[in-house]
Amino acid sequence: MTSRSEKTNVMRLLDAQKIPYAAHAYRPDPSMSGLDIAALLGEDPDKVFKTLVTAGKSGQHYVFVIPVAEELDLKKAAAASGEKAVAMIRQKELLPLTGYIHGGCSPIGMKKPFPTWIHETALRQEAVFVSAGKVGFQIELAPADLLRAAGCRPADLV
Repeated sequence: MTSRSEKTNVMRLLDAQKIPYAAHAYRPDPSMSGLDIAALLGEDPDKVFKTLVTAGKSGQHYVFVIPVAEELDLKKAAAASGEKAVAMIRQKELLPLTGYIHGGCSPIGMKKPFPTWIHETALRQEAVFVSAGKVGFQIELAPADLLRAAGCRPADLV
């Protein structure tokens, strides 16, 4: 872990909404997986979530937030979004679409709001971790606060 007092846009948005959170910084490595980040944070992987961006058959984009050890079930994601099918967007599309890069994508503060779902297991946790919008930074907050800040809805996604 590194100690950096840098604020990300996600942190500023949470501050503006008076939503409590804890910021965690770590020294990033391009080969790191979500499981590696959970281990660095000393947290159960079921509490650490990744943010995935998809496109539906209609062309609409959707965001899904799931535990780092899990894989998004595209059929369940399509059902949650009301689409016939959804597919992951290409990595090169992520920055122009969301304002975030791979490894630093947060469900909070994207360039524009997209319909967003979080895996229902998040609601069983006292706190969850998501990207703070920059590689090397995570935020920890109550699931209810994440739902409010990101406009998430719970669903079975894995």
